Amino acid sequence: MPNPLAHAKIVPRLSGERGYAEHGGWLKSFHTFSFANYYDHRFQNFGSLRVLNEDRVAARNGFPTHPHRDAEIFSYILNGELTHRDSMIKKGAEAEQGKQFYRMHRGDVQFTTGGTGIAHSEQNESNKSVHFLQIWVLPWKYGLKPQYHTMNFSEEAKRKAFVPILSPLAAGPEATPAQEESAVPKIPGTIPIHADFVMGAGIIEPASTFKWTVGAGEAVESKKKRNVYVHLPMTKQGKSRIMLDGRKDAVLEEGDGAFITMVNAGDALLVESVGEVEAEVIVLDSN
Repeated sequence: MPNPLAHAKIVPRLSGERGYAEHGGWLKSFHTFSFANYYDHRFQNFGSLRVLNEDRVAARNGFPTHPHRDAEIFSYILNGELTHRDSMIKKGAEAEQGKQFYRMHRGDVQFTTGGTGIAHSEQNESNKSVHFLQIWVLPWKYGLKPQYHTMNFSEEAKRKAFVPILSPLAAGPEATPAQEESAVPKIPGTIPIHADFVMGAGIIEPASTFKWTVGAGEAVESKKKRNVYVHLPMTKQGKSRIMLDGRKDAVLEEGDGAFITMVNAGDALLVESVGEVEAEVIVLDSN
């Protein structure tokens, strides 16, 4: 298979080299970037991508109420159930499945704009563990109004091609309060993010190849020198593998990721599933 991104630099980030933490027996967390008690000066952020944690939370446990500000934070549920509650919820509305209260399952993405400050909890209220990705992105400006969005993304669609999950707020950094409230994304059907950032996800059958168009085409403002991070979560007991751009030195095992630089909006990144079973692949594309 040809490598149409011959000009690109691809540097793997091996699973075993990530930071790792266990907390009280209820949380097992792998850190791609410096986070909490894990610090590595080489891995602070990648473009606007600041945090990529692969977490497993035991049954009847979770993160108690804690504050966030000035970060775009989202959870991608791989398996299990996770319940979100926050400081914006109206008293007495705790049992409603709405904008501020949500019991997330596989296929759900829950998004938070920390902005001027908000507190929330993420609890596994089920009898089984939950496996999810927690991702933080640096916003294009500080002091934003806190917001939440939750959306489900079709398993069937993700088996056909990469599905866009997040795209920039269409109104951009100078959005009016009304535009913030309407929350229209650049790509219809995605969650709007306050960053020049696109996220995609796909489920690739063995021997099949998906194409990710860098920057999702015209969805981003910064066209040159994009920073694309590809992550292969640990979902198939080590049986899934992918190859990037047809390069044998860019084969990722479960838990691995790869930093892709020297690419521009419109470039085609080919992701081939080369393992025994399907591969669920996450693409994080930032300025």
